[in-house]
Amino acid sequence: MFAYIVRRLALMLVTLIGISIIIFVLLRVVPGNIVDILFDAAGFVDPTDKANIEKELGLDLPIYQQYLNWIGGLLHGDLGYSYVSEKPALQEILPRIPITARLAALALLFSASIGIPLGVISAVHQGSRLDYTLRVVSLSGLSLPSFWLGLLILMASVSLFGSMPIYNPNPATWTEAFAIYAVPAMAVGFRSAALTMRITRSSMLEILRQDYIRTARAKGASEASVNYRHALKNAVLPVITVIGIEAAFLIGGLIVTETVFNIPGVARFLVEALRWRDYPIVQNLVMLIAVVVVVANFTVDMLYAAIDPRIRYGD
Repeated sequence: MFAYIVRRLALMLVTLIGISIIIFVLLRVVPGNIVDILFDAAGFVDPTDKANIEKELGLDLPIYQQYLNWIGGLLHGDLGYSYVSEKPALQEILPRIPITARLAALALLFSASIGIPLGVISAVHQGSRLDYTLRVVSLSGLSLPSFWLGLLILMASVSLFGSMPIYNPNPATWTEAFAIYAVPAMAVGFRSAALTMRITRSSMLEILRQDYIRTARAKGASEASVNYRHALKNAVLPVITVIGIEAAFLIGGLIVTETVFNIPGVARFLVEALRWRDYPIVQNLVMLIAVVVVVANFTVDMLYAAIDPRIRYGD
């Protein structure tokens, strides 16, 4: 087990290094940088001034030197300075991480608490009207764009209550804070809940056909015990995989939701930084998302062994 963890950590490190090289090179392969954008907006280009600004930002250095400078700064906790605000990148990024983390956590909680029970119910009542209804709802969740659903929720809120939830960085009460995040979390979590429900249903149907389920029923176990203690416990592994993937996706995949609800989170900030070719911000945000993805995958693998005693990662 120890050797497996060491190998996985080494693989995670190699993966992150590869991602850092790819994003660094791609940003500089794309035509135009922050200096070009500034001079284009001004309507004139003074070659001397342009060269001075590029030298000040370090853009005149060879690409490998720029990369080494960035990685060296990361190792020392220096993420560089934003080209747009001229503030430390860490100072720009840190306040936005909790915002996106709260929204993603609430969306994940919503999707798991709704998707898993409905998936079990749908599987247990296979072929019934309830099953067909739940399957239609899940297909709707996978089909409806999150931005359209978000706009629909906003319009419904205005129509029913005369107002809509507006982001407030300093909510007065926990209920106000919950309301701020609950609506966008439901909008983005509806799709995740639909996916979780379909995976749970499919996995449950496969498990319910196993011999040990028939044996449990023959011994007189109640339906609740069969469904939740025996079946769901063994059907949950694919669901954990989906939840882990969704958790990683939600950190960087909330661009549309944060834009629609005017939430100043990580995903929205990443789009703005890309528009301005703010290299330090983009590089560090992509690396943050990459770290979340690889850690989520590693956590899912460890949960496999913790939940299912049949799984062992040998040396």
